[in-house]
Amino acid sequence: MRTDETTLLGAAAPTPAAPRRGLPTWLGLVLRLAATIGLMAWALRGVEWHKLVDLVSRIDWRWWVAGLATGVVVQVIAGIRWAALARPIGFPYSAGLFVWRFFEGVFFSLCLPTSIGGDVVKAYRLADSTHGRLLAGCTVLADRLTGLAALGVLAGATIIARELRLGPAATMAVGVGLLLAAIAAFWLVVGSLDRLLTLFPEPHRARQFISQLLPYQMRPNLMTRAIGWSLLVQMGGAISVAFIARAIGVKLPLSIWFAVVPLVALAMVLPISIGGVGVREGGLAMLLAPSGIPSEQAVAIGLLWFLCTIICGLIGGGLFLLDRNPQHAAARGPLPADQVAV
Repeated sequence: MRTDETTLLGAAAPTPAAPRRGLPTWLGLVLRLAATIGLMAWALRGVEWHKLVDLVSRIDWRWWVAGLATGVVVQVIAGIRWAALARPIGFPYSAGLFVWRFFEGVFFSLCLPTSIGGDVVKAYRLADSTHGRLLAGCTVLADRLTGLAALGVLAGATIIARELRLGPAATMAVGVGLLLAAIAAFWLVVGSLDRLLTLFPEPHRARQFISQLLPYQMRPNLMTRAIGWSLLVQMGGAISVAFIARAIGVKLPLSIWFAVVPLVALAMVLPISIGGVGVREGGLAMLLAPSGIPSEQAVAIGLLWFLCTIICGLIGGGLFLLDRNPQHAAARGPLPADQVAV
């Protein structure tokens, strides 16, 4: 998150703001716009336009609506996962509010260079103080990390199975092994929070802040459940894109989508293009080529996927307009961790 951590962690005294050394905002936007155009041109380099137009004219919109509906359900599940991670550390709001804020994040991810911008907005909208927003940012980060863990499990198991030509039972065994490794890694990190506390003296604000994360250590199964929710999210996202592909007549095994979609989604997080445009289409074209899918179909799938994302974002934009002032939800502020029931 873009916050002044020296203030939050207890600097001895205010210091003058250092001059900004990064790129000017307008220049960064121009560079990302140029990158977006370049990536899209790269994705379209082998496309025969008359074939692409023909594909678009023959879309079976019933399959696309099924993909859109699945995508909306995925966003709802992701919001519930975030609620499960945020409530234990002092955000005792309804699951519906987290889903609401999650859709708002999708909207701002479309407006900002990457989905990380949407994460910042989610944290900002969940709390009404600097400290609370930093704590909310930690919940968003935990949410992201469990999602990345599930992404690695799903894509890793599928890729290993394809490379080694494994059967269903062996593929399941690989997936379970990767899942257990991810859970163990989370338990190891979360289990070290109390040791991290000892690095700071009693009155230090960092110690006070870390102490609010201790509910994660006291509830190790919380991360396990969050990774389980994340697996549903990643699998649902892949199924959504599989439905979208069926809309233009592309029929591939789910195992291919379980490998391709998470990798493309991961690439779109990088601050390269605006809204993932070009990255999505180029990634699909590159990753689907070994399966015999021509560029025209891959780009069409990417554009239809982006259309679903836009609609989900518009839902979030509408929710934001209905509730532009988040103070009613965060009026009480984050509660002390020992007062939050899970």
